[in-house]
Amino acid sequence: MKIGIMVHSQTGNTLSVAEKLLERLLKEGHTAELKKIIPFKESDPRPEAVQFQAKPPVEGYDALIVAAPVWGFSLSAVMRAYIAQMDLTKKPIIAGFVTHAFPLPWMGGTRAIKQMVNLCHAKGLRVAATGIINWSRKDRENQILALIEHFTLTMEKEGLLCEKETPSS
Repeated sequence: MKIGIMVHSQTGNTLSVAEKLLERLLKEGHTAELKKIIPFKESDPRPEAVQFQAKPPVEGYDALIVAAPVWGFSLSAVMRAYIAQMDLTKKPIIAGFVTHAFPLPWMGGTRAIKQMVNLCHAKGLRVAATGIINWSRKDRENQILALIEHFTLTMEKEGLLCEKETPSS
């Protein structure tokens, strides 16, 4: 099964989490790749105005992980535009996470995840897992490890990850 990690990251925080997730998947022998979503203009808050410099295609993946920052208590306009413009012939399973500067999930992260899920549902996609990384918290690294574990276990339960070989006795 092939997993695509599609990332919009303005400061590099979201990208760093996605890279750790990719590293874990590859280390365990899974097929995964990370693609960056890059707008021409980062600061436009209107999804309908977003134009892409790099808009990775989603075809060919059995599962997608989408990752983005929270902007102004909402999912980044870039990710909102990307999900809305996804051209899908088959419906991969989705997992998604956001990063934000505030210490508590309800300070924007919860709303951003809800927006992400609603956009995915509007495209007919099933969201299997979500997560929020609160960047300013001291336990950020533990949050990242927990998110990676949660996503990996969810994808295994969905049958999206290759079976691990058991050592012969």
